Amino acid sequence: MDSSTTATISSLKTTISPNPNRTKKTPIFHYKKTKLPSFSTFKSVKCIHSPPPNPKPSNSSPFICTAVTFSPSQTTELVPSKLHHLITEFQSLSQPVDRVKRLLHYATFLSPLPDSSRVDSNRVMGCTAQVWLEAQLDQYGKMRFWADSDSEITRGFCACLIWVLDGAVPEEVLKVTTEDLTALNVGLPVGARSRVNTWHNVLVSMQKRARMLVAERDGKKDFDPFPSLVVSSDGIQAKGSYAEAQARYLFPDESKVQELVKELKEKKIGVVAHFYMDPEVQGVLTAAQKQWPHIHISDSLVMADSAVKMAEAGCKFITVLGVDFMSENVRAILDQAGFGEVGVYRMSNERIGCSLADAASTPAYMSYLGAASGSPPSLHVIYINTSLETKAYAHELVPTITCTSSNVVQTILQAFAQIPDLNIWYGPDSYMGANIAKLFQQMTMMSDEEIAEVHPAHNGDSIRSLLPRLHYYQDGTCIVHHLFGHEVVEKINDMYCDAFLTAHLEVPGEMFSLAMEAKRRGMGVVGSTQNILDFIKQRVQEALDRDVNDHLRFVLGTESGMVTSIVAAVRHLLGSTKSSEKAKVNVEIVFPVSSDSITRTSTNSTSGLNSVKVGDIILPVIPGAASGEGCSIHGGCASCPYMKIIVYP
Repeated sequence: MDSSTTATISSLKTTISPNPNRTKKTPIFHYKKTKLPSFSTFKSVKCIHSPPPNPKPSNSSPFICTAVTFSPSQTTELVPSKLHHLITEFQSLSQPVDRVKRLLHYATFLSPLPDSSRVDSNRVMGCTAQVWLEAQLDQYGKMRFWADSDSEITRGFCACLIWVLDGAVPEEVLKVTTEDLTALNVGLPVGARSRVNTWHNVLVSMQKRARMLVAERDGKKDFDPFPSLVVSSDGIQAKGSYAEAQARYLFPDESKVQELVKELKEKKIGVVAHFYMDPEVQGVLTAAQKQWPHIHISDSLVMADSAVKMAEAGCKFITVLGVDFMSENVRAILDQAGFGEVGVYRMSNERIGCSLADAASTPAYMSYLGAASGSPPSLHVIYINTSLETKAYAHELVPTITCTSSNVVQTILQAFAQIPDLNIWYGPDSYMGANIAKLFQQMTMMSDEEIAEVHPAHNGDSIRSLLPRLHYYQDGTCIVHHLFGHEVVEKINDMYCDAFLTAHLEVPGEMFSLAMEAKRRGMGVVGSTQNILDFIKQRVQEALDRDVNDHLRFVLGTESGMVTSIVAAVRHLLGSTKSSEKAKVNVEIVFPVSSDSITRTSTNSTSGLNSVKVGDIILPVIPGAASGEGCSIHGGCASCPYMKIIVYP
């Protein structure tokens, strides 16, 4: 390690001492200027005359540095230069154990926060250890940070980040990326990946606080928060009128539940419903499940499999609560399983369509398939959100296999592994196709070992070779997931960047990239609705196992109907775990809202409903409560108008 690198941390010990009474007007410390010849970027360093918590040998500096002054021309150089020296230092340590020792060494320089600062509002989300962070914009327009943790390794992470970012202008804080930190090569032992995620999550929290402080300084109006539901062992709290409407349906009328259960038992009816169904319907079904086991709410992949199990258990009829392609799929799978005598019923006389299914039945999609048939060997991978007629017709043109958001990546990788020179034609969801292509592009930057964990038959060379032969249709979107565009992403970045982020594979690319970044630091999931539910359950269980107070916030990047199953699962976990009396875990589910979903429908109208014609069907525009949040033809808290055709009578 060179002398300038040693000077960056070992000599400086540049961790901030916390001060519970810090203000912008009154100077707290008396400073002394000291020249630092070994680090040319600094003009001067102002240091407190107080020794570090654990005094080091005489070659260490006797001061804890709290502020750095530099000329305007050096502003843009300071953070990158310090980060470069930090990276050089860690990369010079070849053994993981030495890097861990170095982190523990720097942890000794981090003065503890007072108890008044170790509060829930200062917690950093997504960390295995408890981490507290405070930030302030000082009178010179520089960011000041203080941090603490109950883990010594995490304290070392915090000490390094504070050394790099404390005293920087907000713009420089915001320029640092989690990818920059990857180059530090901390290299903790296998199984300690969550510690590295802490490194990233603390940075994201620093950046969120920097944005908030700048907005406050500039007098900018705060964003109105998205509506949300907070679930705890004490009950459910709704924030926002849309959330209040959702919450009302979580506790259905018991007489309706009993009436439904009686009917289902007498006639031996099984019910399969999609996660996106009307919340009132889901509320009744969720309550009825406790008395009639043949009710299942899931994603489209599992609906048909559940119907087969119900038929095996003696159900004579299956009721499908979902759009038409789901009913068709259930019928086909039951026939294939030998249950042709079991009746399948849909719950509306109207056609219940889907924007993706409609896109796949257009002449443009047929032309797309024509191009596929002219480029052998080709395989058409079609999304399940299409009609049986479309699937059958496509198979006449080009070999076709059906996939879901749960298995589309593995389906494509397996096909390429079996036929290396194959051309894949995916459709009709344009966003999902683009996201799959981007995912494969990101895989080219992974090691062969990491790629093998995704699919054992692939490596970097095979992934690079398949990219030019992966095609996707570019004129089909889900009208719900289309709402997760730039406006929503910008607000998530500003207000919810430190929250857990969930996203369906059907979301636009900007939202996909944001969720993938969160996933890389253990704070996100991208996949199917079932993947999203499993991720939330896993994170809640981990918080309960830690048995400390926690507030988990999840941004729901898919249709808002998912909330019923999420709340039911979370309430079950909170109610079944035997935590200590002191530990309290709250789980907040946030509903992103696009301005396109704000209905102008008057809430004073007698019916409360307007209608809009889409194709050959009439869809209701359902107004929200007083604040104007609601469900419209554009969605509304990402609410599918097709799914909402089926309502409780």
